[in-house]
Amino acid sequence: MNQHQGSVIRDDSRATVHGRFTAQARATPQAPALSCDGTVLTYAQVDAAADAVAAQLRDLGAGPGRPVGVRIERSPHLVIALLAVLKTGGFHVALNPGEPAVRSASLLRDCGAGLLVTRTEAPAELLAEAKPVYLDSLDLAEMPAGTAPAAVPPGGDQDAAYLAYTSGTTGEPKGVLVPHGAVLRLVQDSDVLPVGPGDVVLHLAPAAFDASTLELWAPLLNGARLAVFPAGEVTPERLAEVVEAEGVTAMWLTAGLFHLVAERPDPRLAGVRRLLAGGDVLSPRHVDAMLAAFPGLTLVNGYGPTENTTFTCCHAMAAPVSAQQVPIGRPIPGTQAHLLDERLRPVADGTVGELYAGGRGVAHGYWGLPAATAERFVPDPFSGMPGARLYRTGDLALRRPDGVLEFHGRVDDQVKIRGFRVEPGEVEAALRELPGVGDSAVVARTGPTGERALVAYVTGKQEQPLQLPGIRRALAEKLPAHLVPGSFVQLDSLPLGSTGKVDRRALAARGERARPETDVPLRLPENELEQWLAQLWCDLLGIDQVGVDDDFFEVGGHSLVAAAITGEIGQVQGVFVTARSFYENPTVAELAELIAELSAELRESAR
Repeated sequence: MNQHQGSVIRDDSRATVHGRFTAQARATPQAPALSCDGTVLTYAQVDAAADAVAAQLRDLGAGPGRPVGVRIERSPHLVIALLAVLKTGGFHVALNPGEPAVRSASLLRDCGAGLLVTRTEAPAELLAEAKPVYLDSLDLAEMPAGTAPAAVPPGGDQDAAYLAYTSGTTGEPKGVLVPHGAVLRLVQDSDVLPVGPGDVVLHLAPAAFDASTLELWAPLLNGARLAVFPAGEVTPERLAEVVEAEGVTAMWLTAGLFHLVAERPDPRLAGVRRLLAGGDVLSPRHVDAMLAAFPGLTLVNGYGPTENTTFTCCHAMAAPVSAQQVPIGRPIPGTQAHLLDERLRPVADGTVGELYAGGRGVAHGYWGLPAATAERFVPDPFSGMPGARLYRTGDLALRRPDGVLEFHGRVDDQVKIRGFRVEPGEVEAALRELPGVGDSAVVARTGPTGERALVAYVTGKQEQPLQLPGIRRALAEKLPAHLVPGSFVQLDSLPLGSTGKVDRRALAARGERARPETDVPLRLPENELEQWLAQLWCDLLGIDQVGVDDDFFEVGGHSLVAAAITGEIGQVQGVFVTARSFYENPTVAELAELIAELSAELRESAR
């Protein structure tokens, strides 16, 4: 066989996400639906709150087929806002509050959203694009239960539920339009996350990241409780605290965070019965470590692009794999996976082919980009359904004799950075727009922690001197953090291959380890603690030298490496440094001083 199909699922052309939620709320009105930091809301309260916000949105012009922006930090208010938009018959466009405002404004402009559900501190750039609807004054705890619901426009499973933006090869992000039926196939009609009353699912992913689709709607459409991870940075220590406090039984982690957690499995995670991880290749060593630490755990490797609604394939494991590679598994129900050659012909089992995804999870296409849609969403020659399409993933895979798929890389330069899909071309285009930059090439390299990071190679213009620290800051003002390279290298010219194109393999093989150029003069460690910290930074950042006054985030650091550093500090120095404290003390000198203070306090309290 050259293709594989998940089991048959129910088909209800009138089903919608909000319709299924309302049905659940009527069935279990007093059951806990949503919790966060001590606050618990019932299904009836969540439904009433969403109805109230939906009525306000409709009065302002929201309605069937219309996009509404949502920019709220991870919180119960965010969940209410997303559900409210669906209840108007429209679709939501989630924006990450941590992204540069100019970036979010460009997304609002691209999709034409006239309304933005947000907080009062929303940046002016966004308010210039859409009329704000503020949720600050919405008191969720005071929402009446059992009030008459507002009239919800009739809808169907092919109506749009959300627009999710991904990195684009042309330098501009692409919006993927996902219908209700695709979401229902993932969260209610499959066995990806089988939850029900008594289960607690953690909401951790940003709403703009498509993993949140599974996190939000799997519990809320099946009678379980959604536990919202409070806004702020995520570290293994804080994760364990929240999981234990909320009684979480199921959760999703990006590959990078999963690897960090698996390095030191925390006993407070023992209540988790189903853990999904993905967004990038999982390490077999870390998979085995988690399964050995928690014998009752089912660990699922989830694979899939945004264009096929979060997951295409899953591989469940309940015992250590002891293998060189973690498979991506089999297609989930309602999904087909075809391995094809360049002429769309099936390849034999055991042969690598490009993975094409079909079934109910396939998105409508790219917002306002008919040519790009036609290129990636192609007619499905294997389906008897009129208009059926396949999504060309660009991923290479191999099917084993047992029907399980293995991932074998990409057909292009696309990479995954901290779970986010990144097209190097988007970063390169942004770099070329900056003053002083002549040409650019961006490649990914694997760091000491196993995480991949972007390296930007740039050439200058003769008439303008190139200042690499200024380039980093300018790029950070335009792009989200996962698109900003961790290091920048200036070259006289970019290497070219025999075809005249940039030789990316030659760039990736350079293995840059020099201290990144900064505005800060190099100052060497002056004591044993500073020396230990500086070496730890070098080991985890993959560079040969750091100065004690270098800013962690200016020399290639990011949240996952920061979490690894704080974990090592706790193990070796015996003190707990919070993510907030780390971000407020982002140099070796400041961090060493903080550790010394914490150690002194610890000794004093022990007397």
